[in-house]
Amino acid sequence: MNPRELPCNSPRRTPGEARKFVVRACKDGQSKVIRYGDPKMTIKKSNPARRRSFRARHKCDSNPPNKLTARAWSCKNW
Repeated sequence: MNPRELPCNSPRRTPGEARKFVVRACKDGQSKVIRYGDPKMTIKKSNPARRRSFRARHKCDSNPPNKLTARAWSCKNW
């Protein structure tokens, strides 16, 4: 799968790669391929305490991130 051929703003899982997700982020005519997430870690967002901690640590609510960053896509997943 070539990341440049992905539709804009549609994250996909990447099995066997160095990162868990890949997305082609598009905003205001700009396009950027972003890889994020540790494949060895599990996402436990069903646990409210972990979810709160992750979102606070990454400042997901207080400082909205730019769509062209990995932080923005991680916050969106959580």
